[in-house]
Amino acid sequence: MQASDTRPSLLEADLPGLPLRHRGKVRDVFELPGNRLLIVATDRLSAFDVVLPDPIPGKGEMLCQISNFWFDRTRGLMPNHLTGVDVASVLPAGVDAARYAKRAVVTKKLKPVPVEAIARGYLIGSGWKDYQRTGRVSGIALPDGLRQAEQLPQPIFTPSTKAAVGDHDENIDFDTMVKTVGADLAEQVRDATLRLYAFARDHAAARGIILADTKFEFGTDEDGRLYVMDEMLTPDSSRYWPADEYKVGISPPSYDKQFVRDWLEQVGWDKTPPGPRLPAEVIERTRAKYAEALQRLAGISVD
Repeated sequence: MQASDTRPSLLEADLPGLPLRHRGKVRDVFELPGNRLLIVATDRLSAFDVVLPDPIPGKGEMLCQISNFWFDRTRGLMPNHLTGVDVASVLPAGVDAARYAKRAVVTKKLKPVPVEAIARGYLIGSGWKDYQRTGRVSGIALPDGLRQAEQLPQPIFTPSTKAAVGDHDENIDFDTMVKTVGADLAEQVRDATLRLYAFARDHAAARGIILADTKFEFGTDEDGRLYVMDEMLTPDSSRYWPADEYKVGISPPSYDKQFVRDWLEQVGWDKTPPGPRLPAEVIERTRAKYAEALQRLAGISVD
């Protein structure tokens, strides 16, 4: 399935007349009438919680298409924030609709649950660091002797705080989440997170990809109904590994911006703004990783 042609990068959405609600690391969010939002996935790239000066061409389109693929596939498991309204119908006059067609969605305006909902099936990243220090991840005791990138006995739910732009999220235990959002909502979010993770893990496995962990965002409507929102199971919010390159004891290569992170570590950047300019080769190889993930997971080609 052909999904995208080459267009100029979009570093920042410019939509005159639409009130700007929020500019995140990647997404620009605009207010729409009727309790709705327009969410635009730009080509901005963040690493170590800093937005870098160079965009990754087409990244926003690829992220949006991966999210839309998963939202569609999981509708029966969990309601999501998409309205199905055509993006072109809400854009201001004079805006090139083609620039936004594949990178924007019209969504319900929800009240965000103020916790990052993370499912882990493998011991990697901050979970691995916590385990090395305490033998636990987000308060969950794990067996002794587990190695880096080892599959867990069963997937675990490990919430974290939602940090402001520039700050780092912090892992919390389930009891802390209950104190933050209440027991009923915490249990709904935990159950939905693990259910969605299991579905996506099995889909990815059938395509030769391991879904090591992923982060979901949830929100509630005025009636208190829970929805999955924002982005879903993208390479930015998930750790995908090629199954044929997976080994226990090392950090496997992944379908995300790890290539950029590795380069930034090599050049000795101190991880404070502003970030360094990226070489053309790093930009292109990063773009190729996103494109490969889109093709393998969703069957959508960008070239």
